[in-house]
Amino acid sequence: MADGTAVRPPRISGFSYVRPLGAGGFAQVYQYEQDMPRRVVAVKVLGEDFASSSARSGFEAEADAMARLSSHPSIVSIFSASVSSDGRPYIAMEYCPESFRDRSRGSAAPLDQVLDAGVRLAGALETAHQSGVLHRDIKPSNVLLATTGRPVLADFGIVSLRGQMRGEGTSQAMSIPWAAPEVVSGETSGTVASEVWSLGATLYTFAAGKAPFASPDGSRQSQEALKSRIQRARYTPVPGVRGYEAFDAVIARALAKQPERRFASMREFGEALQQLQAHYGLVPTQLDVIESAWVTPPAATSGVRGPSISAVQGSGRAERRAELARQREATAPPARRPRPAALRPALIGAGSAAAVLALAAVVLALMGRL
Repeated sequence: MADGTAVRPPRISGFSYVRPLGAGGFAQVYQYEQDMPRRVVAVKVLGEDFASSSARSGFEAEADAMARLSSHPSIVSIFSASVSSDGRPYIAMEYCPESFRDRSRGSAAPLDQVLDAGVRLAGALETAHQSGVLHRDIKPSNVLLATTGRPVLADFGIVSLRGQMRGEGTSQAMSIPWAAPEVVSGETSGTVASEVWSLGATLYTFAAGKAPFASPDGSRQSQEALKSRIQRARYTPVPGVRGYEAFDAVIARALAKQPERRFASMREFGEALQQLQAHYGLVPTQLDVIESAWVTPPAATSGVRGPSISAVQGSGRAERRAELARQREATAPPARRPRPAALRPALIGAGSAAAVLALAAVVLALMGRL
């Protein structure tokens, strides 16, 4: 099935179709109502059929990895994943009524909101990176707002899922305005350093109302011209505002041309954003990073700075259940050792004799007073 041609919503057992929500390069998004438990969900339907059993197993493994990550408060929750009756893979997830970018209506967002979102997203991405997962397509349209108003990151693993179903070894996300120079040039399909760049470019877009390397005069531009500006990586401070020098310094580091000059991790980037919050007199947002056996880092892969999402495919449900069982056993309080049966009568007898002697002493004392 060609990209973008799936316009008819699939029939999915346990879900009732409501309306379309949107479409991307290779997926359609619909609103459904789940029958039990009853709730509104967003269902992303990938516009591809399974070509082989390995493609299906790849989809299941990636969906498992995405579901594990969705326990993070700043990652869209995954409820279920399967294949519709017409053979299209789908993922049912938390319904988010709007994106962060929609709330600002394409104009610059207040700096306090930008910094709060940045810290939350940095924590989500640090959690993903520690578990061996790269997002690969961080951009403003993938930062949604949950019904509670909190910003959450969507589409974890979707790019990799598409590559797995097509049998590709890697899959490259090319949302060019927010892609790092080394991704634009094809040197890599994604690293921790390139994700730091993409988050920095996304936060710049929220603060400035436009992408960091967009045409200065706001005119339409060719992709080649945009790629050229990204590869030169000449940072332009956020225009039309005062007091953003500290913000510009942090974002400029995230958007450094050389990957080694950027923040070494999302945790480091998030801590720098927290320091910015303090600098501007704001209460720093908590940097949530989930570090648990549920998100276990896989063995390091060679040749790539930062982990690849495909590295988590070997962790199946049975292995996770066994690991959790071992954890429960290790953290359980020590059982009380029972006394040997042969000692119980003697202990009971000694206690009884002591009680009799004590009672006799009291009686004698009372008689002496009479």
